[in-house]
Amino acid sequence: MLINCAAYQKGKKLGDIRKDEIRDYLARADCFVWVALKDATGEELAEMQAQFGLHELAVEDSHHGHQRPKIEEYGDSLFVALHIIEPAGDELRVGELDIFVGKNYVLSVRNNAEQGFVNVRQRSEREPHLLKHGPAFVLYALMDTVVDRYFPVLDAVEDQLEQVEEHIFDVTKSARTNIEALYAIKNKLMTLKHAVGPLHEAVGRLYGGRVPAVCAYTQEYFRDVADHLQRLNQSIDSSRDMVTTAISVNLSMIQLGENEVTKRLAAYAALVAVPTMIAGIYGMNFKNMPELGWAWGYPCAVGLMVVIDVYLFARFRKAKWL
Repeated sequence: MLINCAAYQKGKKLGDIRKDEIRDYLARADCFVWVALKDATGEELAEMQAQFGLHELAVEDSHHGHQRPKIEEYGDSLFVALHIIEPAGDELRVGELDIFVGKNYVLSVRNNAEQGFVNVRQRSEREPHLLKHGPAFVLYALMDTVVDRYFPVLDAVEDQLEQVEEHIFDVTKSARTNIEALYAIKNKLMTLKHAVGPLHEAVGRLYGGRVPAVCAYTQEYFRDVADHLQRLNQSIDSSRDMVTTAISVNLSMIQLGENEVTKRLAAYAALVAVPTMIAGIYGMNFKNMPELGWAWGYPCAVGLMVVIDVYLFARFRKAKWL
């Protein structure tokens, strides 16, 4: 679906144009066309391919989707694939933004994502001194917006992690519930890592070494994107380490709880074992057993059981086994 199609010249918007007018504006000097599509069909991509002369492999990647974040160079054009991560209830929905960039055009294709980039277009149009850099600045603005939207998602995941950590030492909370919550957080962090990690590696090509011709004179902008990605990478790695530690602590708490139960069971077993042993001995009823004919034999046996159990109970209580 076509969202917008506009032409720009020397940083200023000429106006919205029809798709069949794209080639006319591409032929103008210092002019570029910015087209935005959402959930594009194969026919729409084929139409844009014909208008802009897009490489068939890049078009194929955009059509099939589910691409790893990457930046690929095809002649004097670029193909950039980014992951769009949006909260969807308790889960994270992963969309995709594919960007085709040439010397006089920008084509963005958004798939499986609700939040658009109208604000990026408005921001760019308010800054003609930056927009005059052409498609390279539009590419930067789109990438910067996608990357900046990772921060609130990561902040929300870190808040969830802090809440779970507070529950680890709460005896009223189920250990199983804590582990399930920690595992869900770990999956979210992995989703963010899959979006940020490969992109951080790829974006270095846009500001260091041999920079693609379309990105000439805009390296400092992409260096800023790389700085944001590095911060995200470090935060994600730190959070993943915290999740791993929290899972280990939670498992240790479970083991400690099981040890406490084992000690209590052992203490109660000892309290039962002593009377059982005494009763078992005197229950054999051998003919020559002492005290069988003694009038105080039974009270003494019961009293001995009580005294020993009271002594054991006191010792176990002092040792905090009971």
